[in-house]
Amino acid sequence: MKPLHSVSDLVAAGLMTPDAGKAVETVAERYAVALTPYLRDTLAGRGADDPLYAQYVPSPQEAHTTPEEREDPIGDVARSPVKGIVHRYPDRVLLKPLHACAVYCRFCFRREMVGPGGEALSNEEMDAALAYIRDHEAIWEVVVTGGDPLLLSPRRLRGIAQALSTMPHVGVLRLHSRIPAADPGRVTGELIEALTAPGLATWMAVHINHADELTPEVRAALARLVEAGIPLLGQTVLLKGINDNPAALEALFRGLVRNRVKPYYLHHPDLAAGTSHFRNSLAEGQALVKGLRGRVSGVCQPTYVLDIPGGHGKAPAAAAWIAEDGEGTYRVEDFTGTTHRYRG
Repeated sequence: MKPLHSVSDLVAAGLMTPDAGKAVETVAERYAVALTPYLRDTLAGRGADDPLYAQYVPSPQEAHTTPEEREDPIGDVARSPVKGIVHRYPDRVLLKPLHACAVYCRFCFRREMVGPGGEALSNEEMDAALAYIRDHEAIWEVVVTGGDPLLLSPRRLRGIAQALSTMPHVGVLRLHSRIPAADPGRVTGELIEALTAPGLATWMAVHINHADELTPEVRAALARLVEAGIPLLGQTVLLKGINDNPAALEALFRGLVRNRVKPYYLHHPDLAAGTSHFRNSLAEGQALVKGLRGRVSGVCQPTYVLDIPGGHGKAPAAAAWIAEDGEGTYRVEDFTGTTHRYRG
């Protein structure tokens, strides 16, 4: 079965009515659409109010852009010294080998940069990106993201891992992927074997937002990764109408831990264009996180974080770290101690 890459594909698969498809045609012209065959089957019979359906199927609300939203909400471009590299923190970099994903989440903070046929780094560009890492000995951790790096062939993934393993200052390879939850059958033994290299600690952050995503197929994919010796971290986006209540978050974080995934970050949604319908206020997010204290054990507690717009990095989003100025405006301090104003 083929992936779905258009509104007409969604309509033909029975995931949207023809009228609903017409209502999102302009949205799909701007923001990429894709569903794997696995997700097509998983979403069958679900509707717009379902917490999985709403993450992947376009909505007319995406046509609305608010004044504070940005094409590059976390400032990747400003921190990119070489194509494919984002260097925001002294000891770690992002390596983005391609701009394609198996699925396109409707709240994605890189939605203006990714899409079907997404450009992959050429051999020369990859060599230049790896040379940058080799030449900057303060880099200890390389975060491979994108796009989704697990769309690369095992051969290309193996080449990245082996190249990094030859750099004595690089200790950790961390991959960020939606594939284990969106296309679990792709997580094969051959792919997993390609992610490790001698002397390099490989970790993976898996993006999962709701307990319903932890199907038997997804749990099996996570188990294959863990049993191959790859520790797993959970990344979750706080999404209005999907997981913005204590019971949903409790079920998700307990489900992750039971599948040997440590909840790592709970992200406040970034100011990506056309995503305001997914965003709670910071105050609402802070109240939700506070409500989890004592409700679940420490191993189930992620750090609630805000990516400061403009490329200034992540900051803890708990009330103790962010000062409210009133009317939805906050003062937040980045990792250098510089204070920024945030509204969104």
